Amino acid sequence: MPIQIVLFDGFDPLDVIAPFEVLAAGVDAAGSALTVELVSVEGPREVVGGTRGLTLRATARLDPARPGYVVVPGASGPTTGDPDEGVATIPVLLSRFADSAAVPLRAALDNPDVTVAAVCGGSLALAMAGLIEGRHAVTHHLGMDALDATGVHTVPARVVDDGDLVTAGGVTSGLDLGLHILEREFGPRVAHAVETLFEYERRGTVWRAAGHLPVTV
Repeated sequence: MPIQIVLFDGFDPLDVIAPFEVLAAGVDAAGSALTVELVSVEGPREVVGGTRGLTLRATARLDPARPGYVVVPGASGPTTGDPDEGVATIPVLLSRFADSAAVPLRAALDNPDVTVAAVCGGSLALAMAGLIEGRHAVTHHLGMDALDATGVHTVPARVVDDGDLVTAGGVTSGLDLGLHILEREFGPRVAHAVETLFEYERRGTVWRAAGHLPVTV
């Protein structure tokens, strides 16, 4: 079962590397044939990130037909500036990616054998592409209002598990996302082993659409 982490121009490096390392360590701990790879919509290429030009190589094209996980990172760049003057702000980067990736990401979400996951602004990219209206999700705290405005039910949790859509908050939550995926696939012992290896403990409770809250009037 592959885990495809999608690179795009301006991606946030930690959104990619954090889940990549956690998931790779989990594969080793579980002795699983699960693979973790970097892909892009365009296929194999060098992809320039949004932080100091850090570049990673996508080794394959995003394939929404492959059962497994598709992980969408957020973007890194300025938060303010005039796009008409050539300033590629985070919203601009996410919008460009959403436009280019809408078709394969929709196919991934429509595939019952694929779970789409997103870190930080990755959920905003999915929302900009019109793919997660009515779903439960989280993003970086600075983007929660924008996510809500797209018709997404925002949840202020570190990780939100909405079945075949799993999202995580700010940049470092990619660690939590990776650990949650490991627990979903291999159980808590594998996730705990990786937590111990990384000397990192997950924060907060993963939100799921389960259980009941008391009705107040």
